[in-house]
Amino acid sequence: MGEILLIRHGETAWSASRRHTSYTDLELTPHGERQARALATALAGRDLARVLASPRRRALRTADLAGLRIDATDEDLAEWNYGDYEGRTTADIHQTDPGWNIWTDGCPGGESPAQVGERLDRVLARITPLLDAGTVALVGHAHSLRVLGARWIGLPPAAGGLLRLDTATLSLLGHEHGRRVILRWNQPVPQPPAAAPDRAARH
Repeated sequence: MGEILLIRHGETAWSASRRHTSYTDLELTPHGERQARALATALAGRDLARVLASPRRRALRTADLAGLRIDATDEDLAEWNYGDYEGRTTADIHQTDPGWNIWTDGCPGGESPAQVGERLDRVLARITPLLDAGTVALVGHAHSLRVLGARWIGLPPAAGGLLRLDTATLSLLGHEHGRRVILRWNQPVPQPPAAAPDRAARH
């Protein structure tokens, strides 16, 4: 049976500043594009039976720069709907709601942990039969992929809070002795050095 390869999109301006981003459709930053291109090297030669992606531009652009051909987009792979907390940081939210925890409380005007878990369960139900043909890659977002990882191993959505996931990282879900396991998590890929500044430039 194949494995499930999870790919979080590259950096955006909001992910860099830790602002919650779900339906806001941001582009990658230049650094995010470099991260995505580095994924292409890490994925080179890997045989994928299917590639599914969130429909958000940051996920689609990451897949493109990583050299992946997307077979389908899936709205169930979109990021947690943060509702009223869209665009805000956790530190900012705690100024008015100091006890708030997304993993237990969800978001006002957005989704609860149970609702996110239900749609990621649908993703797993759809792709599990595809694993007979090989590895399936999912290109998506931090919180939703963390919930998917937790649900794969039979834990509640809130357990995703224990699975940190950085931008442009690779994670791998699979089996051991017939049990669902996490084979690899939050693996960074080597980044090419940033272009050196032009020291001759004058402003």
